[in-house]
Amino acid sequence: MRLNLTKKDIINSLYLQIGYPKNVTENILEDLFDIIFDELKKNRKVKITNFGTFTVRKKNSRIGRNPKTKEIKTISERNVILFKPSNELKKKINITND
Repeated sequence: MRLNLTKKDIINSLYLQIGYPKNVTENILEDLFDIIFDELKKNRKVKITNFGTFTVRKKNSRIGRNPKTKEIKTISERNVILFKPSNELKKKINITND
């Protein structure tokens, strides 16, 4: 039993639901990902109704320490992606299937 949902699994599920050929379905999914990536690169929020919001936050450089060797290093500044799930998604996740 696999624990992860892969892109291939999503493509197969979409293929069965909408009936387009798998290569067309894969292109649609890739285009969707590209749109999300491009908007995040522009530091814009990506809000998907009933799912959640992706945002980019800049983290400043800071001093870090290797816990094993106690070596101190500077961690460079970088952008991180944040995801905040919508209330609808939280509700759907917490519904029990008895």
